[in-house]
Amino acid sequence: MKRSKSVILATVAALVAGGAAVYLAGSASAAAACAPPWSASTVYTNGSKVAYQGNNYTAKWWTLGEIPARSGQWDVWANNGPCDGGGTTPTTPPTTAPTTRPTTPPTTPPTTPPTTPPTTPPTTVPPSTGTLPAHFLTGYWQDFKNNAVGLKLRDVPAGYDLIAVAFANATGTPGAVSFSVDSGLSAAVGGYTDADFKADVATLHSRGKKVIISVGGELGSVSVADSTAATNFANSVYSLMQTYGFDGVDIDLENGINPTYMAQALRSLRSKAGANLIITMAPQTIDMQSTGAGYFALALNIKDILTVVHTQYYNSGSMLGCDQMAAYGQGTANFLTALACIQLQKGLRPDQVSLGLPATTSAAGGGYVSPSVVNSALDCLARGTNCGSFLPPATWPGIRGAMTWSINWDVTAGNAFANTVKPHLATLP
Repeated sequence: MKRSKSVILATVAALVAGGAAVYLAGSASAAAACAPPWSASTVYTNGSKVAYQGNNYTAKWWTLGEIPARSGQWDVWANNGPCDGGGTTPTTPPTTAPTTRPTTPPTTPPTTPPTTPPTTPPTTVPPSTGTLPAHFLTGYWQDFKNNAVGLKLRDVPAGYDLIAVAFANATGTPGAVSFSVDSGLSAAVGGYTDADFKADVATLHSRGKKVIISVGGELGSVSVADSTAATNFANSVYSLMQTYGFDGVDIDLENGINPTYMAQALRSLRSKAGANLIITMAPQTIDMQSTGAGYFALALNIKDILTVVHTQYYNSGSMLGCDQMAAYGQGTANFLTALACIQLQKGLRPDQVSLGLPATTSAAGGGYVSPSVVNSALDCLARGTNCGSFLPPATWPGIRGAMTWSINWDVTAGNAFANTVKPHLATLP
């Protein structure tokens, strides 16, 4: 049954005359009260509520300094809609706030530390990166011998901040991995035992470096496809960390990945190893084109504990960038900036994005660029300078750094990659 407009107005007038408070659906008066205003200096955890520019937001996970400007699936803040009070005056409660406030406002830092507290101010070191610099250089150390120079771990050049040991291998147990010094490498360097390697990890630690174990590689067959395999993976990697002193794990599975169970494995590992666990990923370029791809989905799934993704921008051919306007060819600054832009626009923080390149033309089938081009691409992404024809839609001063395959190939070529890129990282904002 429909009621006429005049009848509705008369009813409202009568209620108002009688002292009743009347709110019309959709009016500003019916908006929710604003939560305490968002603050760039406050640590928020899952469920924390804030107000920002007239809307209420709820945090999905640990965060500090991330503006509640968007509400997409992979953004840290969920938009709860308009609120009454604006959320822009921290010192004055909204006029429509309840008379009884919670004893502990949601935005007040918890009395116990967050589960992922930073060890230094997050503007320099995000919560899951241990003591890595704001911008750092990663290199892979080869636990095998090919045409590149064989190296003992202690002989890694000083320019590398994070050394990824390649590789841990699959065992007969689903999901489990193992590691030992390769006999061919040992012979090439005049003898090298597991005990020597373990001592070298400690030596690199004494130099302020971090060492992680990389899982997979081009020939790797590690598979984490169910809960049992996820448990086996976490337990075996943690065992390697305890045995050798590794600071974390790198996921370099090039033959498929299950984002659900690998995320389960990495969260289990994090619960064992603690907040300083370093987790990196080295997907191929194609793996980071869409959030629907397994690697991208994994990265977003573990964004709160992920250290960095150093995508392999080589062996890729040509691919569309974030502008979706042109196919950019590998081996150019445009390729690096236009494709890194995809990750930056689709959910990863700038400090979780790094550029991965081969150290020499011999290190990959294609995609080599001069180290100076890597520096130009970093400048373009961080500052908007030294760009090619592709101009990013924004700048990301927190872009994390660069990675190379491999340290051995770089040493073979006279350390050109580390000697060129590492000093430049120190100049980034």
